Amino acid sequence: MVASKDNVVVEALGLTKIFRDFWGRPKARAVNGIDFTVHCGQVFGLLGPNGSGKSTTVKMILGLLFPNRGVLKVFGEEPQNVDMKSRIGYLPEETYLYRYLTAIETLDFFGALFGQSVEMRRERSKQLLEMVGLAHAFNRPVGEFSKGMARRIGLAQALVNDPDLVILDEPTSGLDPIGCREVKDVIRLLASRGKTIILCSHLLADVQDVCDDMVVLYGGKIRAAGAMDEILCEEDKSRIVCPSLSEETVRELRAWLASKGISNDDEISIDHPVRDLEDFFLEVVRQAREQSVDTAGVQAGGEIPDYLADQGTAILAALKRRETAPAPEAAVAAKPAEPVIDQERLERLEKTEPAATTPEPEPDLDADAQAAKEAANVKLANLVGKK
Repeated sequence: MVASKDNVVVEALGLTKIFRDFWGRPKARAVNGIDFTVHCGQVFGLLGPNGSGKSTTVKMILGLLFPNRGVLKVFGEEPQNVDMKSRIGYLPEETYLYRYLTAIETLDFFGALFGQSVEMRRERSKQLLEMVGLAHAFNRPVGEFSKGMARRIGLAQALVNDPDLVILDEPTSGLDPIGCREVKDVIRLLASRGKTIILCSHLLADVQDVCDDMVVLYGGKIRAAGAMDEILCEEDKSRIVCPSLSEETVRELRAWLASKGISNDDEISIDHPVRDLEDFFLEVVRQAREQSVDTAGVQAGGEIPDYLADQGTAILAALKRRETAPAPEAAVAAKPAEPVIDQERLERLEKTEPAATTPEPEPDLDADAQAAKEAANVKLANLVGKK
């Protein structure tokens, strides 16, 4: 990709964030003068150990924290610009969802926050649930989901508004290898369609598979930065991959290398390559599915929704909505669309107020009890009179 000022999505110059105590004294310099640029269509890795400043940087990009010094621009605007936030999708490190809403109601709720119509919310919710492999659990409350299933629904809600910038914080946490591969496939496909992804993860193998560029933070400063291929390339070594060699050929190859001045066995490694464990695991699962083996676990994810996969279709749809948009006066008078709610489930959750009760009248006293009561009153009056 050709880098230019026009396709810059996030730009940070001298970004600094200092946390202070109650008296205003510096307590922690979480981010200390970092510079980085994220371009359109790029998968950008934000790496570092715990406490290195990753989460603080993400919160400043989202406008949740204000930097003390430096410049931070998102789509050329200040991160606090509310209108710009509709172009961002965010999956936090911990999935925070309303546990009593079902999966379909959860996506419908987030779609309603972006002002989407009922039809659009219903269509996108079904497509996203199919994409993340939860179509069979659409009517289950998310409070019953496992951590892996909660991450899947969290990824779906981060994409419900068709964002231009997607920030994913530990997106594969709690997922099985199948889910990890599906999430990585979604990330690469989104990037190929012009989306920009910022990925924070401690699973470095996942970062290596999908990221184009990365920065490594430590102590609030950038310790390494650059393109993934350039950083990981060991230019002082060479590797040859070929079909399996016989022992005689290996001896001849070592003799030839020795004639070239390379005779140290510590510098020469001739062995059989080892396949990637993830690829081996997925191959075993694929064979089981081809044999129609039953499972009660999460199903395989489906295709990515059309509105995420086809930018041309999305543009035409946006133009069509603009042409058919109501006049400003009508838009003001129109009421926002109501979220789609499962009426039957809502009736089950409604709590009826207890019926109002009237106090029961005291029972009538019989004649003997009434006489005893009057005698007690007379005796009390006499005692009061003597005092």
